Amino acid sequence: MFGIVKPCGHRLTDGLKTEWMAHLCGLCLALRSDHGQFSRVVTNYDGLIVSVLTEAQTERTADQRRTAGPCPLRGMRTAPVARGEGARLAATVSLVLASAKVRDHVADRDGLLKRRPLAAAARRVATGWDRAGARGGVELGFDTAVLVDAVDRQPEIEALAGLGTPILTVTEPTESATAAAFAHTAVLAGRPGNQRPLAEAGRLFGRLAHLLDAVEDQRADAASGAWNPLTATGTSGTEARRLADDAVHGIRLALRDAEFTDGRLAHVLLAHELRASVDRAFGTTGCAHGGHGEHGGQGGRDGHGDGPYGGNPYGGNPYAGTPGAPGGPGGPGRTPPGLGPNPEPEPGSPKPGRRGFWAGCAAFVGLCCTCKLCCASEYEGPWSRKKREGCCHKLDSCDCCDSCECCDCSC
Repeated sequence: MFGIVKPCGHRLTDGLKTEWMAHLCGLCLALRSDHGQFSRVVTNYDGLIVSVLTEAQTERTADQRRTAGPCPLRGMRTAPVARGEGARLAATVSLVLASAKVRDHVADRDGLLKRRPLAAAARRVATGWDRAGARGGVELGFDTAVLVDAVDRQPEIEALAGLGTPILTVTEPTESATAAAFAHTAVLAGRPGNQRPLAEAGRLFGRLAHLLDAVEDQRADAASGAWNPLTATGTSGTEARRLADDAVHGIRLALRDAEFTDGRLAHVLLAHELRASVDRAFGTTGCAHGGHGEHGGQGGRDGHGDGPYGGNPYGGNPYAGTPGAPGGPGGPGRTPPGLGPNPEPEPGSPKPGRRGFWAGCAAFVGLCCTCKLCCASEYEGPWSRKKREGCCHKLDSCDCCDSCECCDCSC
């Protein structure tokens, strides 16, 4: 999973912000519960889609949520988080695919992994994640061998690929892995009829993830001399865009053929946010408050740093800038203290004082990531704590807050 679905909070309406964060936290906590604290570094945006799909096919019960204790990544607030087999499957898949990513970095001798001791340590970590993922898969009736097989075939395919090799030959292992993960959500939900359409959605999702990862990394790979599937096969940007658009359309068609109990969040993430991810990767459009330029603008994808396993193992911290939290799994859809407009003080109450430098910096990051600097009708200044107004929320030409409604759209 490459971390391509990073929804803007302004497009998650009707309580979907809280739901999305509940699944993100659920993935993080499932990793901790089943595989230990360190495994939480593989928490990623795309892994939670497995949890979302599982829950979308089942009847909602009280057991699907629990209240998690305070966490520093969500401003020391409690929050409702998803739990159950969907979150555990997401954790299993994330572990196995994260181990593949680590081995890929080791093979490419990226960064500090050029050093043999660190590369050896990384290999041991990856092997441990493989074993942990396999144990988790057995408990869920999911054979992770299909994921491991896809991972093992990838280097061989890349070694044989050259100019003229169809790019879909290179993306096939990723497609097979994600197809298996998506299809198993139907097994866990007791909806065998959904296996075929969800496998197709997963296959196209894997293709899209691989393509967008290649598009976003192409310049950096060229500069460093690293292998890139688009460059190696001579695939043009126009062809890559065509394949990406076709994949998004195919996912939407596959979702139509599946039966959901409540598919609103899955629809938003896979039918709408994937389109935004494609536009962002190819530098055509982007969310105006994220500062997205070509290939994600500042800081890589979506302005939040590198991919989910590059640099910061959280992918630029997957919780930073997520809806309702300055950074923290399972944010409750509320703005933490000091990051948004507070109620007017009671008459005679003391005015809030200025923040210190570091506290103000943290507040500023939260304001940027939650888009309040741009779009809020009112917010609290990060250092002065004075009431301020978003820079473009009154402009007729500002479309950055357009909602992504879950609808019976023609997609």
